[in-house]
Amino acid sequence: MPDVKKWALDGARFILPFAVLLFAGCGASPWNNPYPAADEWKNILYSSFAERPKHLDPVQSYSSNEITFTAQIYEAPLQYHYLKRPYTLIPSAAAEMPRPRYFDAKGKPLPDNASPTVVAFSLYDIHIKHGIRYQPHPAFARKDDGSYLYQHLTPQDLAGIHKLSDFPKTGTRELVADDYVFQIKRLAHPKLHSPIFGVMSDYIVGLKDYAKTLVQTAKEGHLDLENTQLEGAQVLDRYTYRVKLKGKYPQFQYWLAMPFFAPVPPEAERFYGQPGMEEKNLTLDWYPVGTGPYMLTENDPNRRMVLERNPNFHGETYPSEGEPNDAAAGLLADAGKPLPFVDKVVFSLEKESIPYWNKFLQGYYDASGISSDSFDQAVRISTQGEANVTDQMRDKGIRLQTTVTATNYYYGFNMLDPVVGGLSEPARKLRQALSMAMDYEEFISIFFNGRGIPAQGPLPPGIFGFREGAAGINPYVYDWVDGKPRRKSIEQAKQLLAEAGYPEGRDVKTGKPLLLYLDITASGPDDKARLDWIRKQLQKLNVQLVVRNTDYNRFQDKIRKGNAQIFHWGWNADYPDPENFLFLLYGPNARVGKDGENSANYENPEFDRLFEKMKNMDNGAERQRIIDDMLAIARRDAPWIWGFHPKQYSLNHAWYRNLKPNLMANNSLKYVKIDTALRSEKRREWNQPIWWPLLALVAVLAAALVPAVAAYRRKEKAGAR
Repeated sequence: MPDVKKWALDGARFILPFAVLLFAGCGASPWNNPYPAADEWKNILYSSFAERPKHLDPVQSYSSNEITFTAQIYEAPLQYHYLKRPYTLIPSAAAEMPRPRYFDAKGKPLPDNASPTVVAFSLYDIHIKHGIRYQPHPAFARKDDGSYLYQHLTPQDLAGIHKLSDFPKTGTRELVADDYVFQIKRLAHPKLHSPIFGVMSDYIVGLKDYAKTLVQTAKEGHLDLENTQLEGAQVLDRYTYRVKLKGKYPQFQYWLAMPFFAPVPPEAERFYGQPGMEEKNLTLDWYPVGTGPYMLTENDPNRRMVLERNPNFHGETYPSEGEPNDAAAGLLADAGKPLPFVDKVVFSLEKESIPYWNKFLQGYYDASGISSDSFDQAVRISTQGEANVTDQMRDKGIRLQTTVTATNYYYGFNMLDPVVGGLSEPARKLRQALSMAMDYEEFISIFFNGRGIPAQGPLPPGIFGFREGAAGINPYVYDWVDGKPRRKSIEQAKQLLAEAGYPEGRDVKTGKPLLLYLDITASGPDDKARLDWIRKQLQKLNVQLVVRNTDYNRFQDKIRKGNAQIFHWGWNADYPDPENFLFLLYGPNARVGKDGENSANYENPEFDRLFEKMKNMDNGAERQRIIDDMLAIARRDAPWIWGFHPKQYSLNHAWYRNLKPNLMANNSLKYVKIDTALRSEKRREWNQPIWWPLLALVAVLAAALVPAVAAYRRKEKAGAR
């Protein structure tokens, strides 16, 4: 007979832990919390990343997933006002807004409104604030005698070093003007390959020749940026430096708000440049050194990246003014309070959208984008086309933020192609007909859940030169009807196609069907549906489309050589100026032969003349008039099917405060505020454990123990008798 006593005791031991968990769980941190329980009440913002940023060195970094980090760590001279629209530049590390001074070829000063045609060079004197200090970092650590502690490391010294925090000592020093000049020199570094070197070498005096000098000195084995002079970037005193530009280039002020022009201390480059450092990922690309509100303290690409408050941050306050509706929206409640509000930002690796979305709904991410899979669950579109959150989201206090991005997605025509290219009237009408047939209203509805607006030209909303209403439509594709644009009919498109020499989609000369070729990079599961949709659009004109799918490198090569006929492309604004979009259609900036960004190889002499006049003008009525004329030319010539501007949709929980979409300000984490008490309360409410299965299991086990205990007692009594 089995040992009934032992069986009963083992059963009791099995049940007891569940009972303890059942009662101990009441009031504790939710069981499914992916973060340490000790962090529950801490002032931490939780976000995610899908892949490790490749470059965190500001001289190379140019991707959106990189600037998420670099913009919080580095301080460029200027920044965008967080609340004001249109986008407005204000000082960051600079003590004041720099005012350019203009000079003619003889060095004679010119007035501020001087025509770009007479300006030979511009001077920007940039004064930085006193008392700004770098984050704690071992590159600045010194010995008692004042010499650097970690600037002459041996292999033995590095034997136990695997990450930056393994260095026991850190130091700091004051930010000086020389650090900004040093970074400008780094744009020409032959081993760093800065993506903006080509643009800047056309403007910063001497930068192109300076790069040649560095290449030569590198061959000789003594590359030394600190002791080689660059005419276009000079230190005037401890807190002032000067940038000298060729001609008049007002857009330079926007570059001064980018990490490319943030300071890099020479000590950091010397520290990371020591033998053995790169093999341990101890580089500026992995561990930045800045003066901004945050510093990167953890970089684990397979798990998480962590920003923590820079204890040496010099201080800044939340803005006290904004747009008229900002106060009512609660966006000025923290006016004048010191920044940053959040102590720590934890970015967790999330490669799949569904787990990320579920964690957001559970309260473990503070904000979220919206994938196509979760769109219907999150957003409801009214009959008037307005987007709002669903009842499920509203019950959780989740809010929706939408804004049209400064982005273009378009189909371009290779203007060198003998069929779709050229400026002849038949070629124009062919491109206009194809533009009419491409129903972007339908495309946005099907593939983007309504998250976008059809483009009327190359300029997106929010950029100077863009016009609202009837004055801003493309009259070759749209009519203005009942207060809104209406796409012209397919019958009108067929008429244009016939006038172009292709009645019913056939070449009037040969009788053959019109066959066009689209080059594209398509690899995702949704791409087949999109390509089928594109074919369907042209089939409405009886035009046949052959899709040539290829990998990105091959695609780029075809665009560079002009071997594509029609192609799909996009552009994100570097800065909020019309020049940054209209230069995509500037003839001398063509891709073929000139290696520029004009992938359509569009060249219209009148458009080019107006662009050269407009590009360096200050915003005003005259510049607007010129832009209107340029847009009229581009719309008529139709080098692009203008495509659409995406809408950015984001969701944020009720505890996520001070959120206002800003497409230009990348350093916005310092403005965010988290109500940790509300977050903890909601996490507990939304993540209550489901007890009934456990209770049922306990009941079953208890019921099973009753006969065993009874049998045991009978046995004990029998033994006693």
